Amino acid sequence: MSSLPVVNQPPHRCGALLGQLTRRLQTRSESVLTPLGLRPRHLIALTVLRDQGGSSQQDLAKTLEMDGTNVVGLLNDLEAENLIERRRSPVDRRRHVVELTDVGAKLLARAEFALAAVEDEVFSGLTDEQRETLYELLQQATNKTNIEACREALPPTC
Repeated sequence: MSSLPVVNQPPHRCGALLGQLTRRLQTRSESVLTPLGLRPRHLIALTVLRDQGGSSQQDLAKTLEMDGTNVVGLLNDLEAENLIERRRSPVDRRRHVVELTDVGAKLLARAEFALAAVEDEVFSGLTDEQRETLYELLQQATNKTNIEACREALPPTC
């Protein structure tokens, strides 16, 4: 069987290397988050709430791209640990507003500090300048992918 030539492809493929780095980052990240009582999905929700200054449960579900029922379970976990607070919206009593508590903000800061150490370890073979370049390239790739996905969507969703 003869193989077909690959046309217009870069000489090096990045997918496998990115996958390896992702697995290494995930494994190390989970090892520092677990003692803090956090899972990656908790960290993401706390980060979104901090960055947005709070959110309705419905908006949070959209941002996290999660089913509303799963978001309720996630918020139950976080509320049980006093990391978030839910209360009725003063504007619309049918909605809940979710905000980060001081305890949640402090734990998030600890988690981010621990994760920064993980990145320092995983990317120790790169200089600060190379890490910044990698970050910029990954942002470009991510932004291009998001823009293309928006163009392909029938109704404008992005």
